[in-house]
Amino acid sequence: MVFGYVGIRYREAPLAVREQASFTDSKKIFLFQEMKKNGIGQCMILATCNRSEIFFFCSEDEAVTAASCFLACFPQMDLTPYMRAEQGRPAMEYLFRVAAGLESQVLGEDQILGQVVDALDFSRTMGYAGKELNKIVRDAITCAKEIKTEFGVSQKPLSVSYVGIQELKKRCSIEGAQVLVIGSGRTASLALAHICECGPEKIFVCSRDRSHAKQLKLSFSSLEIRDYSERYDLLHKCQIVISATASPHLVIKKEEAGNLSGTIILDLAAPRDVDERLSECPGVQIINLDTLQEICDRNLKERERLAEMSSPVIEKAVLSSEEWLRVSRMDDTIESLQDRCHGIVEDSFAYLDRKLVLENREKKLLKKVLNASLQRLLREPIQELKQISTVEEQDEYKKMVESLFRIER
Repeated sequence: MVFGYVGIRYREAPLAVREQASFTDSKKIFLFQEMKKNGIGQCMILATCNRSEIFFFCSEDEAVTAASCFLACFPQMDLTPYMRAEQGRPAMEYLFRVAAGLESQVLGEDQILGQVVDALDFSRTMGYAGKELNKIVRDAITCAKEIKTEFGVSQKPLSVSYVGIQELKKRCSIEGAQVLVIGSGRTASLALAHICECGPEKIFVCSRDRSHAKQLKLSFSSLEIRDYSERYDLLHKCQIVISATASPHLVIKKEEAGNLSGTIILDLAAPRDVDERLSECPGVQIINLDTLQEICDRNLKERERLAEMSSPVIEKAVLSSEEWLRVSRMDDTIESLQDRCHGIVEDSFAYLDRKLVLENREKKLLKKVLNASLQRLLREPIQELKQISTVEEQDEYKKMVESLFRIER
């Protein structure tokens, strides 16, 4: 039995393809049933906006069947050019990297780990996660948590809005400050989400689209919505200004701003919202996208460096999982040997108990001695079983042991 992977992801398939090849719950159930019909009883489906993938255990010749089952879920389109498939260690290493966020579009992101956990839970609930699949996925989850704790890859922010607020915090105190936000789109909303956590005294929002601005109050009830024309008056009242509009022209001009001083301005717009000449005013600082992108680029390089450092951790964890798989293939035979041993002990003890007059203490001692003697006899065969590396040798050795000890299947 080998571990395998089949699927499509953002690196091979464009968004239009991924949208059509997404797994609904009904398609997941259909795939489970198709896999089972073809003799593949262990399968996990990982379905996100960036990937539709299955991880499974099967015989080597069934891996092609697994790919066919995957394709059968989407008969309306040809996914073959976008598919990727792996077996054995490469498939296992890929799962471990996926769980750690190292195969995500945003390197090191944390959301994927929860999605892997949910995928395993769904598979187990539906009865398609056996001992082997459950163990390997759990190992991948444990490894991912270790990498996140030890290397903190996701702690290097890549969001421009988040990085912008962090840069503001370095230059001034946001807590207790008055803040002006110009704009009410997605970028402004993200900036608001981050700055609200910093405890400002008051946040004013100016937007050309007043109704759009009012929608922000549904998420941020403490906002004070003001008319767009008031932005220059508020500019002098607030210590912090965040501008994030889609305007093709400057929304804050030096000539109209007047005598500005001591204001920190975060310009999140492209093209720029804020006249760069304002930085000539006493104490005025402007943080624009060029500065923020430099920080994001440095953070991305640091994430890549940390991700590379985590490779030995994944390699060690995969080797450990492979070792467990290798030994676990012999579990049934070892368990049968133990059962055979237990049966012989019980038969021998029952015979001696009928022939001898023994106290309870002596009976317990006799049973322990019989069991220890047979376990000693089995110790070396069991150790040999655990040391065998190839599937062919394991099958040969299992047949020999089952024949010698008369183990019936």
